[in-house]
Amino acid sequence: MTTRLENLTAALQSALGDKLAGAGTALGEVTIVVKAGDLLAATAVLRDAPELKFEQLIDLCGVDYRDYGEGAHEGPRFAVVCHLLSLAHNRRLRLRAYCPDDEFPVVDSVIGVWPSANWYEREAFDLYGIMFTGHPDLRRILTDYGFVGHPFRKDFPLSGNVEMRYDPGEQRVIYQPVTIEPREIVPRVVRVENYADSEGPRKG
Repeated sequence: MTTRLENLTAALQSALGDKLAGAGTALGEVTIVVKAGDLLAATAVLRDAPELKFEQLIDLCGVDYRDYGEGAHEGPRFAVVCHLLSLAHNRRLRLRAYCPDDEFPVVDSVIGVWPSANWYEREAFDLYGIMFTGHPDLRRILTDYGFVGHPFRKDFPLSGNVEMRYDPGEQRVIYQPVTIEPREIVPRVVRVENYADSEGPRKG
């Protein structure tokens, strides 16, 4: 006897054909992978095919797979993940597309398929530096206009690259290199082996 998830996977394979690069089930939800070049065609099928009808995009985010699984991940570093909902069939789906170029991650914007992707794509651009071809207004949405870098990338420094402060002499806000001194934030009890033994006998 087939389950709902198996039926959904079969319907996806039938509707998407060679556009489907991978499919799996985890945590009660189906995840599919499509190539970046097939993203727009695949999303149109997911929305319009009568047996699928994923008419609602409920979330879109970027993912940085650098050092994922302690270096076990092989393949492109950045991906865009869409979470979809079919109101007609009461089903959810996770769609993943990897950006082919790690140095300049780009995928097509899905605003033409799901207009709600607008601010989600701006967030993924702001935090991960992922570009969305065809987005009508791709600019930062959470960080300042002068912010340097993309703070959700795994190689972004914890203290940032620049800091902003008000300069009373110039009577304006200025940007300058970060002056925060790096410090050890891991407690000694964690980072020092046999820390408890080295403290000597405790007085009762």
